[in-house]
Amino acid sequence: MSDSRAPAVPIDEVIALCRRLRLKYVREQVEEVVLTARAQRWDPTDVLRALLAAEATGRDHSTIETRRRRAHFPAGKTFDTWTEARSSIPVNAQRSLRSLEWVTRSENLVVAGPSGTGKSHLLEALGHAAVDAQMSVAWFSVEDLGAVVRRHRVDDTVSKAFASLASVTLVVVDDIGLLPISSDAAEGLYRLVDANYERRSVALSSNLHPSGFDQLMDRTIASALVDRLLHHAHVIVTEGESIRLVDATSGKGVEPL
Repeated sequence: MSDSRAPAVPIDEVIALCRRLRLKYVREQVEEVVLTARAQRWDPTDVLRALLAAEATGRDHSTIETRRRRAHFPAGKTFDTWTEARSSIPVNAQRSLRSLEWVTRSENLVVAGPSGTGKSHLLEALGHAAVDAQMSVAWFSVEDLGAVVRRHRVDDTVSKAFASLASVTLVVVDDIGLLPISSDAAEGLYRLVDANYERRSVALSSNLHPSGFDQLMDRTIASALVDRLLHHAHVIVTEGESIRLVDATSGKGVEPL
């Protein structure tokens, strides 16, 4: 009985060439594809198409995962764990945000409301969705922005540092107003919004509506910041009880012992 397996030496040569040409995903699947092609008598173009498709798919997946790591998402929350009915945001608004059309138009998003009403979960889920749609995302706390200012003030490259963020499709800043904002953080937030103004999208979550940002920082900076932030922005206001607190008091916060 004849052996249906592909000859060892040619496959080894193909694998060696794949390593040389950095065709990782072709290398991983070439043996299986060749065996299938021999068994099903594929046309050579079918073999070539299958291998190139595997390489393209693998590279796309790798790019997405690299962007996901570089975004520095805090908790890994996606829309897989999001429940539309538990949010006070109208369902139509939720679905419009999930379409990411506002990102393609370089519009901003502000989600303001009490703690525990799903602001951070929504923004992180939108960030993951943007990465899945081949967009680049960067996640910051407002004090992270203050650290950027301090780090680059030493060599006078603050403007350059924030200009580089304008290459990111969507920048997210979480939990504004939860703690006092330092002057460096206020400067960083302003510089971020200014650098991305009408170029890229910025999404913020805040315990305060932007009209109250002058309670958190110098009035002059707050005025200039809010002016640029809200010019092309969707403002979503959440309300109601803390979802975390409701889960905790109803026994859903942990698995029973």
